[in-house]
Amino acid sequence: MDDISPIRAKSGTNQEGTSAHNRRVMIEALRLNGALSRADLARATQLTKQAVSNIIEDLESDGLVVALDAVRKGRGQPSTPYRLVPEGAFAIGLHIDRHLTRAVAVDLMGSVLARAEANLPFDEPSKGVEIILELIAGVRRDLAGISSQSEKRLVGLGVAMPGPFGLKDSDDKWMMPAWQKFPLLETLAKGTGLNVGLQNDAAACATAERIVGAAHGVDHAVCLYVGYGIGAGLILNGELYSGGHGNAGEIGMALLAPAGPGSTPLEHRASLASLYQHLGLNPADSDIYEQMNALVLAEDAKMMAWIDGAAHDLRWSVHLIETIFDPQTVILTSGAPEALARRLVEAMHPLLPSIADRPARMLPRLQLGTTDPWSIALGAAAAPISRAFDPLFSAILKTRSAPA
Repeated sequence: MDDISPIRAKSGTNQEGTSAHNRRVMIEALRLNGALSRADLARATQLTKQAVSNIIEDLESDGLVVALDAVRKGRGQPSTPYRLVPEGAFAIGLHIDRHLTRAVAVDLMGSVLARAEANLPFDEPSKGVEIILELIAGVRRDLAGISSQSEKRLVGLGVAMPGPFGLKDSDDKWMMPAWQKFPLLETLAKGTGLNVGLQNDAAACATAERIVGAAHGVDHAVCLYVGYGIGAGLILNGELYSGGHGNAGEIGMALLAPAGPGSTPLEHRASLASLYQHLGLNPADSDIYEQMNALVLAEDAKMMAWIDGAAHDLRWSVHLIETIFDPQTVILTSGAPEALARRLVEAMHPLLPSIADRPARMLPRLQLGTTDPWSIALGAAAAPISRAFDPLFSAILKTRSAPA
């Protein structure tokens, strides 16, 4: 790697009993920067050269890193760079929505290797979970056809679905109440034999952006997800923050006016569900994505009116996010067509004045992120990879901060 290129990495610690943390720090450094030499890793992580050498040997033995051909830098001795082995680990991601489910298989670098989708019966989890288990089994078979080591190296199943989770006696159809009450994680764990984790769809989008999107290498970012509902995925100090009950970032439930007869949650006016209702579209239609895209490209009057109204409310949400979290950037992600999401971002400008409106910014206050409808499944798959390999022990990290 070029000597003048900055290396993004969290610092390790040379204290005793922290080898597992240091191992994760090294893996993240290689994921963020690509191939690095032992000397590069030692400088970036502030670990001793001996500690780096020991960890590299362990990672090589575990099939997670591989040495590349030696390179010479200037007049010095040649150095050997190391890179992650994509086939070193795999994970399955599952997106459960009101009318459909998507499953993907990814490798250690977050590349999608297999994927499949299926329709779900509305609010019938006992029937829906049978469809889901068949879908996962098919994706695993496809993955095994690509890598013979895939089953041995599967680190888990990540599940993403709309939140919030754990609310008492909710019958709000926006929250998929029947699925909320169903023993989903236990059923999936028993049916797949994998460790299963759950996050809301906005958090999954943030995970995807952090691994392969606009939040890659950004320590403080908020992903504003506009889907059937609205949520915010929070990346704080380089880690995904989910809150005490997994419900952090449920900004779609924020009221646009003080509580009372006229109060309305944000997602009732600016989500795709509100768009479907406004245009009389059926979200269960197999070509709903194409229908929306055609209306945007034709500049349909009703579509443009919804965009203007939604942009007004989402502009307020960006102001709220910046005031509370002070992120380096806000990233709008969506399951909508890119043309619709781009028009929405354009209509949100000019943004409201806030503490983020300052000179010498390196990142825009608001930018468009991923609009792929598969991004939630990708983020769900990235979560088990993150749990297995990312440094998450904040108390002992000496994180290097980067200016916005």
